[in-house]
Amino acid sequence: MTSIESITLDVADPTAAKRFYADAFGLDTQLRLRASEAPTTGFRGFTLSLTVSRPADVNSLISSAIEAGATSLKPVTKSLWGHGGVVQAPDGTIWKVATSAKKDTGPATRQFDSMVLLLGVADVAASKKFYTGQGLAVGKSFGRVYVEFDTPSSPVKLALYRRRALAKDAGVSPDGTGSHRLAIGGDAGAFTDPDGFAWEASSLTPAS
Repeated sequence: MTSIESITLDVADPTAAKRFYADAFGLDTQLRLRASEAPTTGFRGFTLSLTVSRPADVNSLISSAIEAGATSLKPVTKSLWGHGGVVQAPDGTIWKVATSAKKDTGPATRQFDSMVLLLGVADVAASKKFYTGQGLAVGKSFGRVYVEFDTPSSPVKLALYRRRALAKDAGVSPDGTGSHRLAIGGDAGAFTDPDGFAWEASSLTPAS
């Protein structure tokens, strides 16, 4: 079964980005960073999400991210589905922190249960067909709107969402051009999907 071992972000200043992600979210092996000045404007077509166990963890992680230099795109709010907020890191990457829990069962632990890469795609059905052809198994599918792949042993989960809907969920305009500034490291080999997202062979060497 195809697995995603890490996400590589292309950033202007890897040292500053590494400090931000350590301070904001405590991320380590799941996230890799490399220097790049690849032209990009507006929405890059993806978001990263941290799923946590309780509202206190949402509040703590979002607060830490803002203190470390992130910009709030959607303040932490309660809704019918749970509790969450969205921020944009100094390097431009959009992060959502959320939980389905509506009440705290204990103090904040600053731990997250899963990390999810949401790709905004032009045609969910076409991208779903492409990825199943690369060996990914579908876990959940809601027609041409949303697909989540079943990767239980993977440090990073993968899902597909319509680009405009994903931008709306993140609180930004869907307009954007240029590089995604993202590479997906997995065991499926090297390829580029229909929306230009690049996969690379995973490496066991931690990024710096």
